[in-house]
Amino acid sequence: MDAYEDRSWPRSTSRVWHVSAGTHHAYVKISSSALDFERKVAGYAFAAEHLSEAQAPRLLASNPDLSALLSSALPGRVVRDLLLELGVELRLYEDAGRLLRRWHDASAPGTSADRAAVRSDMEDQAREAADCLRDVTPHLAADQLALVEAASQELPGLAEQLPLVYRHGDETRNWLYDGSTGAHGLIDFATATHGVAASEFVWLLGAVWSVRPELREAFFTGYGRPLTEVEDRLLHLLTVRLGVSYLRTGLTKELDELVARGHLVLDRMAAHRP
Repeated sequence: MDAYEDRSWPRSTSRVWHVSAGTHHAYVKISSSALDFERKVAGYAFAAEHLSEAQAPRLLASNPDLSALLSSALPGRVVRDLLLELGVELRLYEDAGRLLRRWHDASAPGTSADRAAVRSDMEDQAREAADCLRDVTPHLAADQLALVEAASQELPGLAEQLPLVYRHGDETRNWLYDGSTGAHGLIDFATATHGVAASEFVWLLGAVWSVRPELREAFFTGYGRPLTEVEDRLLHLLTVRLGVSYLRTGLTKELDELVARGHLVLDRMAAHRP
């Protein structure tokens, strides 16, 4: 090894280093838990089977005793904070939708254990929405209050109506874009597991699509189909749950940034009902 650079995200559980030896580059990652390690290994295997080397990195080595993984380097930069021309953005979102559809279509049907895990997760999120109501009701407008109440009541039933797919789990914050080639890639499989497809899009709806509908249209052009009515309702209420969680945490911990983020998400969801 000739050189290394810390590439960890700004959180205590992220431990990532870019390493190089001559012209060869790779990433070393230490998983935060056994489940995190297991999901990453499975995600890399799935990506290697269904995506090209230009679309996803390859797992080069792993050590379960150290929870360590060595993966190939994929060229490009994380899209989330890039300033791109509109035409480039539209092509990127369409390509991202196409890639995720390929990922979803390749997945095996979920097991009864997968269904039970999704059911439990949706019940937890519904309970969280109900718990938040007790703390933030004075801070909500009437239409926002109605949405949080709906999230507390409808999430499990909506998810139960939908098929399961093998989700990337955090796809929308792990796109890479290589400006020199226009290539789009996908990294980080720590949250890859079975779930409902609509839950992939929560961050996108709250942060992007609600104010950039043209990017949503481009994404689902690539994805090959729009969301069904049930999927759209589920996505909307999952995003409401995220927004009210931000708000309660911000109020409880006196974090103005989280309070503002929570209000922003809830304002957007109230203004853009499916």
